[in-house]
Amino acid sequence: MSLLRNSRTRTALVVSVAVLALAGCAGKDKKPRLAYEERPVELLYATGADRLDRGLWNQAVQYFGEVERQHPYSEWSRRAILMTAYAHYQGNDYAEAIGDADRFISLYPGNPAAAYAHYLKAICYFEQIVDVGRDQAATGQALNNLQEIVQRYPRTEYAADARLKIDMVNDQLAGKEMTIGRYYLRQGDTLAAVGRFKTVIDRYQTTSHTPEALYRLVEAYLTLGLGEEAKRNGAVLGYNYPGDAWYRDAYRLLTDKGLRPAVEPAQNERRSLISRLPFVKDKDATVKPPVADAPAAPVADQVSAAPPAVQAAPSAPEAAPAPAEPAKAEPAKRKGLLSRLPFMKGGDDK
Repeated sequence: MSLLRNSRTRTALVVSVAVLALAGCAGKDKKPRLAYEERPVELLYATGADRLDRGLWNQAVQYFGEVERQHPYSEWSRRAILMTAYAHYQGNDYAEAIGDADRFISLYPGNPAAAYAHYLKAICYFEQIVDVGRDQAATGQALNNLQEIVQRYPRTEYAADARLKIDMVNDQLAGKEMTIGRYYLRQGDTLAAVGRFKTVIDRYQTTSHTPEALYRLVEAYLTLGLGEEAKRNGAVLGYNYPGDAWYRDAYRLLTDKGLRPAVEPAQNERRSLISRLPFVKDKDATVKPPVADAPAAPVADQVSAAPPAVQAAPSAPEAAPAPAEPAKAEPAKRKGLLSRLPFMKGGDDK
């Protein structure tokens, strides 16, 4: 009897500890689920949309989740998947947002809103891009998904924005290659550095890193004693960027070694529209605002043709002046194309 009593006591203690542990775990749950209560699908969806509009992302996720659980085969369930993805994105829960977008794409690949799902997924990766000194896994994912948007939906506004972001991603990836190449140069591993700089020229030749990559190749080939290779890359640099500081430095390196590129370094590169000063011959002329419908100068007159190996890198735009008064803060990230939710109010998506 004593052994049985002790056994029951130990069992009671184990059960008590388990109950307390479960209670403790429940207390740590920051996202308690809604109590199950069957409600009209329109009401659940409208409540989720209201929470989304008010910036209550977690609550929006819960209500749209209830739409899927209680009405899994309705058209509202399909819409709720994408709305859940957007709510997760707004809450910076990128992994969940990507999973929701993938689920929508796999279930409804032919739906008109699939383009939005692809775009949301790409933006989730794009916003996770970090500086060039760190791992660029998200950068590669962003590039792949942005390119997929351009291929699948070339005439959409999503593709237009994706093309702009692809240029930014390529510049980021080129910057990573340059960082590694410079490190190899400092370590004396010149051949490895050459491989990185050639990657920039071959894959990312329209980025802002191209002039430096060509200069670094000149520097590396001179270190290896390959004068002709250094001269050839110097000539390409001079042909494309005669007024660039990187070419002036490369020209100096080559001439110090008795090598002379065919292109003399320009003092100032005045080949852009900005260099066409409207009153350069008339200092007393009154400055007038430009005519809105005046025809633009032909692009062909702005920059001379570049050789096939390298294209001229686009110049960086000037920073816009700060507004006189700070703009009114908007909730979280609800800007741009992603804020144009296809099913925000439950409209017909067919």
